Amino acid sequence: MEENKISHEIDLLKLAGKVLKEWKTLLLFILCSMTIGIIVALSTPKEYSANVLLAPELSSGGLGLSSNLEDMASSFGFDISGKSSMDAIYPELYPDIFQSTDFLLGLFSTPVRLKDNPTIRSYKDHIQNETKFPFWYYPKLWVANLLKKKTSTSEQAGQKDRFKISKIDYDLCNAISKKILCNIDKKTSVISISVSDQDPLVAAIMADTLQNRLQTYITNYRTQKARADMNYYKALTVKAKQDYEKARRTYGGYADANTDIILESFKAKQEDLENDMQLKYNAYTSLNTQLQAAKAKVQERTPAFTILQKPIMPYIASSMPRSLMVILFMLVGLFLDVLWILYGKNYLKKKKS
Repeated sequence: MEENKISHEIDLLKLAGKVLKEWKTLLLFILCSMTIGIIVALSTPKEYSANVLLAPELSSGGLGLSSNLEDMASSFGFDISGKSSMDAIYPELYPDIFQSTDFLLGLFSTPVRLKDNPTIRSYKDHIQNETKFPFWYYPKLWVANLLKKKTSTSEQAGQKDRFKISKIDYDLCNAISKKILCNIDKKTSVISISVSDQDPLVAAIMADTLQNRLQTYITNYRTQKARADMNYYKALTVKAKQDYEKARRTYGGYADANTDIILESFKAKQEDLENDMQLKYNAYTSLNTQLQAAKAKVQERTPAFTILQKPIMPYIASSMPRSLMVILFMLVGLFLDVLWILYGKNYLKKKKS
């Protein structure tokens, strides 16, 4: 065992000595890889990330298990709290909402401004016109622009289809989806929203926008049925009030016009009008009570979100530091030099011989 270990160390020392013996080749590989690394690092745009932390209100209703068991299960990544059956959109589905095409299309018109340029522009215009690319992307962009012209011409000739979006918008949705990240902590249910962009202020603005859009989306979903009921009772209440006021005016006018008349037929009609007015009043008060209950239901179903960390403009880039990128290229150069000295040269010699 010890002999094998010693021989292995001797082999490594021989290999290291063989590599260092050709130090000129080693230096050439490292310098070339460092030069390439510097070019790549300077050509790669910096990315900044802005983050938001939200704590959502969880729906009531569970499986009746103790909180200790629920905490123990959540520590292993399981949720046995048994969310209310009223909610089909759980926090675990929020990342899927962010990746949906309808949600991404709604972000196009968001007004943004740059750190060094206060002029307002739409998020779509910013992504299309102000996104920087490394030089090795240019051939791909050139081909994409050619295809874009042909596609736009064919789209203008055809009719709009609600099942289709333009290729440009489709590509923009894909680009934006890669800039958005939403994570849910299964143990604490804390929502983490992160947006990356080449401009730090745009990243912060879009993180705040996503937070507000998510709150609006979930609020609209959870209160949709309650708001429909409220609007229904509101329309019925308005109609019932109009009917009651009309019946009251009819009864009052008839009573004033026939004050001195003692005929039973007139009294009977007056009682009928009074009863009709009372029925319409009872209907109005009943519907008004239901309307107030529906309004309370909307308020009850409106979720509450606690903002644990609001978005702020980052000053440090979240992308790989350029110095680290250069170091990685130098390590790759070192690795290639070792392969060349140990295997490449011998292979060429054998091939020539």
